[in-house]
Amino acid sequence: MAKPNYQYEKRQRELEKKKKKAEKAQRKASDPHGNESEDGGDEPVEPAVDPASNPSEPAKD
Repeated sequence: MAKPNYQYEKRQRELEKKKKKAEKAQRKASDPHGNESEDGGDEPVEPAVDPASNPSEPAKD
């Protein structure tokens, strides 16, 4: 039975980590606002505001 090549496996793990780190650095560099979104959406998510409940505007009668 052949021995496992631990050095090869370790090198493959290191290459994978290096690849992921480079991809993350590229994503950060391409995003000027520093927003990291997992879903890949370009639109910023804003909370829904009900105009009827806005206290800064007087009620219209």
